[in-house]
Amino acid sequence: MFRNRIQKSFPLVPTATAMQAERIDPATIQIVPFPHPALRHPAKPIRRVDGLLRDIVGRMFDLMYEHRGVGLAAPQVDLPLRLFVMNASGQRGEGVERVLINPVVSRPRGSDEAEEGCLSLPGVHGIVMRPKTVHVHAYDLSGEELDEDFTGFEARVIQHEHDHLNGLLFIDRLQESALVEIEDAVQELVDDFRGRQRQGEIPPDETLREQLLAWESMY
Repeated sequence: MFRNRIQKSFPLVPTATAMQAERIDPATIQIVPFPHPALRHPAKPIRRVDGLLRDIVGRMFDLMYEHRGVGLAAPQVDLPLRLFVMNASGQRGEGVERVLINPVVSRPRGSDEAEEGCLSLPGVHGIVMRPKTVHVHAYDLSGEELDEDFTGFEARVIQHEHDHLNGLLFIDRLQESALVEIEDAVQELVDDFRGRQRQGEIPPDETLREQLLAWESMY
């Protein structure tokens, strides 16, 4: 989730087998753009936390702040894992940094409309209706349990990022009239991505899906 527009050119993580994935340098991880297959791939629960995952979380925070975001989900960095990071302030050193592992969102109450965007869909915005308050159960990197209610903007960030873990994007929640307004912008992202695939800059979707399965086998 993000506040300001950013450029739409993203280098991608090299493809990897499960053994190669273990040797990935977290510093090379980048945000993947729509329609990368990772964004539609339901994430799997995390069974263990290791040093590599901790480093990846640190990189996710770096990317989130670099792109002026308030949240970033693992599928957005090509990892099919049920994990996201957030800081509703959007500023390093301010607000509360949260790492939510295997989050479960429940007990929706009320409703609220607000504009949303996505770091994987730069330049695309729309008004989304969501519950105003939700209950969240999750774990952090230390295994500490989170079990509390969130409301307002924090609740919206959580729901937005939780959607990513289920292969959903904010554009899936827009009204038909709003979809028409963003149609050209979304198609431009698709054309750019497919064009880069044709030029060999990005592997084909089948190869990208194989990489997702490799990461799944690790965690």
